[in-house]
Amino acid sequence: MRSVLHGTVQPILWLIAVTIIAVPQPQQVRAADVRVVDGDTLVLNGERIRLEGIDAPELAQTCLTSSGKIYRCGLAAKEHLQSLTRAGEVTCTGVETDAYDRRLATCFSAGQNLNKAMVADGQAYAFLRYSDAYQTEQETARLNGNGLWAGIAVAPWDFRQQKWQTSGTKAPEGCPIKGNISANGRIYHTPWSPHYARTRINESAGERWFCSEDEAIAAGWRPPLS
Repeated sequence: MRSVLHGTVQPILWLIAVTIIAVPQPQQVRAADVRVVDGDTLVLNGERIRLEGIDAPELAQTCLTSSGKIYRCGLAAKEHLQSLTRAGEVTCTGVETDAYDRRLATCFSAGQNLNKAMVADGQAYAFLRYSDAYQTEQETARLNGNGLWAGIAVAPWDFRQQKWQTSGTKAPEGCPIKGNISANGRIYHTPWSPHYARTRINESAGERWFCSEDEAIAAGWRPPLS
């Protein structure tokens, strides 16, 4: 009896083992690939996306705290958006694109509206020139002294205008955008880019100046990745 049971059990165990091995294991789902460029721009699965309805300080921009201390508010906005995207998988809705071929979208992380959160936390402005979607959040942030509203900050659109005017007086024919060629390709730098001051243009090497971002893009240059 013992030998019969032993002979019967062995094939059964073998079949169970084969069955376990043969059952397909569930594939691991990779989370969306997200890279934050600045306080209002991110790259989602390789696609450059502009958070619609908001405008965050430029990376090169500085502001003042409530005590008058200078800090890099543009970098702070980027880091804040990075922290928000870590809450969960990031998804974006929106089909329109802007003049720079970025998709205009409302993005979410773990169900939280990132556009709205950036304004409510005082890390970005409601871009009222184009949308009043987050006007209420901005007013609340201002009254509570959140983020940028705790100290003194120049609105990013005014900061860009100031940089453009200052750089335009020194650039050839008043065209201040620098079209640089490097190992990373053809990259253009606006006057408010953090790399602008240290970028040198060698026209004999094919580098050039542009009068607008549209012109630079049409010529085959791209904005920096960060």
